[in-house]
Amino acid sequence: MSAIRVMLVDDHAVVRMGFRLLLQSVSDVQVVAEAESGEAACNDYVKIKPDVMVMDLSMPGIGGLEAITRILARNREAKILVLSAHDDTMHPKRVLQAGALGYLSKRSAPEELIAAIRQVARGKIFLEPKMANQLAVQQLTGEKNPVDVLSPREFEVFMLLAKGKAVNEIAELLFLSPRTVGTHLYNIKQKLGAGNSAEIALIAMRAGLLEP
Repeated sequence: MSAIRVMLVDDHAVVRMGFRLLLQSVSDVQVVAEAESGEAACNDYVKIKPDVMVMDLSMPGIGGLEAITRILARNREAKILVLSAHDDTMHPKRVLQAGALGYLSKRSAPEELIAAIRQVARGKIFLEPKMANQLAVQQLTGEKNPVDVLSPREFEVFMLLAKGKAVNEIAELLFLSPRTVGTHLYNIKQKLGAGNSAEIALIAMRAGLLEP
């Protein structure tokens, strides 16, 4: 049986190196490529065609969520596992809705990453038990998060605003014009009934997306 060909996508070279070293010790997994941005991941996926793409969400430029959407628009068979620092339920929910097959917190044990890669390679959904349980409870109880109404791009802008980033900073990080970010900000405020950045941060904290 041939090894699972993995592509690592993260904007931090040290993080990629750590995961590469970990996966090199696994006989049935082979790291065949790396990328440092969502744009590079979209461009290189077509050339590399990895069995599994392991991707971060929070990266400069289009970010992981948009990259997932673009890659799957080109190839519905793409198998993507998100490895993120976010351990709330909103991020995995959005990732699965976008079409990725798995979500794993960077706080997870190394063996969980290996298990996740193997499962996603088989076309199976992978979620940490704790996250899966929380999502199941939310679905059963009908619990809704106020930020569910935001589009993927609005959600990215929302998270950066909640972390105190200014419009010009967000424009630079996401490679957008300040005017476009301003439009997203207006839509976010309208949808969430928020008057300013402090209220946006409060909504994020109450939704469990931001540490108090």
